[in-house]
Amino acid sequence: MSWFTNALSSTIGKKVIMSLTGLFLITFLIVHVSGNMLLFKNDGGEAFNLYAEFMTTSPLIKIASYILYSGIILHVIYALILSVKNKQARPIGYKLANPNQNSNWRSRNMGVLGTIVLIFLVIHMRSFWYEMHFGDVPIKTYSGVEVSDLYTVVKAAFGEWWYSLLYVLAMVGLAFHLVHGFWSAFQTLGMSHKKYTPFIKTVALIFAIVVPVLFASMPVYFYIQSL
Repeated sequence: MSWFTNALSSTIGKKVIMSLTGLFLITFLIVHVSGNMLLFKNDGGEAFNLYAEFMTTSPLIKIASYILYSGIILHVIYALILSVKNKQARPIGYKLANPNQNSNWRSRNMGVLGTIVLIFLVIHMRSFWYEMHFGDVPIKTYSGVEVSDLYTVVKAAFGEWWYSLLYVLAMVGLAFHLVHGFWSAFQTLGMSHKKYTPFIKTVALIFAIVVPVLFASMPVYFYIQSL
């Protein structure tokens, strides 16, 4: 197993782990934004609350959640390791050259963009995940079943202008992070070809626009409602 350990500890191995965890997190974003679209359903939050209850009580979802948390931790750790290695390996003359000729702004600032998303994620988890599990969340009853009224918590949070603004700005950071990370993950996994790369980049651009916009529309919607 030494060859396997050596492969994972190599720079290429770390990039592969970054790519795989990144693609897994992208899959999670699709599921998460799809479920959160229930916030727009005009039923007083019933559909969203039942969805949230299922996502926090289903044994399979709980297992998936542990995998998700592990994926986030691995993605962050390897991102930090690779960022340090890149800075150490970067020649001094690079600073004097025009960086725009060597790479685009997104690729040079993936660490910064990722940090913005990570900070937001911590705040987001504290506002909703923590409140759902340990906070004093109101209870609602649907067809005789009592569930936590997370809809009211979300509505109250997005009624605060500063939180809604933070959320929207974080989605801008996520968009820039995704547009580069999406296609570069495929490139790292050896799926780069002159026939397919333009298509992957197009899909990455569409995904990086649509998903963050959908997420950002939620705080905007509830904040406008609160006025």
